[in-house]
Amino acid sequence: MANKFRALAGGSILAAAALALVGQQSVLAVVTDMNITLADVFTVADTEEPAPAPTDAPPGLDQLIAALTVVDELPTVPGYDRDCGKRNGCVFGPSWTDNYTGPDSHNGCDTRNDILRNQLTDVRYKPNTHDCKVISGTLHDPYTGTTIAFSTEKPSAVQVDHVYPLARGWRAGAATWTPEQRVSFANDTASNLLASEGKANQAKSDQGPDTWLPSNTAFRCEYAQNYLAVAAKYHLAVTAGDVDAARRECTR
Repeated sequence: MANKFRALAGGSILAAAALALVGQQSVLAVVTDMNITLADVFTVADTEEPAPAPTDAPPGLDQLIAALTVVDELPTVPGYDRDCGKRNGCVFGPSWTDNYTGPDSHNGCDTRNDILRNQLTDVRYKPNTHDCKVISGTLHDPYTGTTIAFSTEKPSAVQVDHVYPLARGWRAGAATWTPEQRVSFANDTASNLLASEGKANQAKSDQGPDTWLPSNTAFRCEYAQNYLAVAAKYHLAVTAGDVDAARRECTR
């Protein structure tokens, strides 16, 4: 699985970063219906005396960071409600829907099963589901570096993580998007979803690289770069701590 996700990181995720680099108009195409700008709600981090960038940073990291809106900290933005009950906000749509705009959409399978099918090995399916219900497989977890057996008897052992968390995204700019844009972000199988150990996913919660990194140190640089690339793709703000973590982990 790790190799499969690295292929995603080297392709769709970093392609998203390249999209950010070609100009703000390209990135803002994702958020064309914003009524306010990030400048209205964010205080941009002090840039008068930036820390010197390490000379051995990975190719493209500095360019990626330059394309981002970097703030000291994300603001508190009311209104986030992931639940979709009758009295809930359902601000990112139903969990793991197939009804969105983006890769793997409208293929008859929900997003969670799309990720399990694509990122697990030795996958087995429930009969007569058109390979849309994964019942078992093996995860080579990038977050912990361990191998995990997945089955529907213990589904919580493997969860699907949002690399850029939804609650954090709400505070970083997604609150101004249309509902359709938020649903597409929440189900972006090409850039923002990663099968991971359930406990690691729970420990991460809605944190960014500034306060949480995978225990698998060999994956930390790639994880931080992926996080920044998703932010660039969707024009979401990142914190100065996020950037510091990426520089630190990618220059070890």
